[in-house]
Amino acid sequence: MGKRILVVDDAAFMRMMIKNIVTKNGYEVAGEAENGKQAVEKYAELKPDIVTMDITMPEMDGIEAVKAIRAVDPNASIIMVSAMGQQAMVMDAIQAGARDFIVKPFQQDRLLQAIERVLARSRK
Repeated sequence: MGKRILVVDDAAFMRMMIKNIVTKNGYEVAGEAENGKQAVEKYAELKPDIVTMDITMPEMDGIEAVKAIRAVDPNASIIMVSAMGQQAMVMDAIQAGARDFIVKPFQQDRLLQAIERVLARSRK
């Protein structure tokens, strides 16, 4: 069975795009969330191997969600997904505990490389 991924983004088309890429490449989508608050709840419920986390979302942003998830599971593997021009927020996310990041619009290969890198690090 492939590794399980929780897809978090407030844009439904973005969640669908990420889900299509990961399922086509042998990963399982454990679940999805449209804001940080849902992401924290789903993480606790589903215990995914990896989370793709949008930075800018309603209710709770991605950085706060990373902090909340890492407080519960310090080994959580989270990949931030940011829009162009959010470099400062990406740095905040990495400091909060995100393991990698990709910038929208991204190529399929870039997402898969980030997932592989994070998985390789978590195996050590």
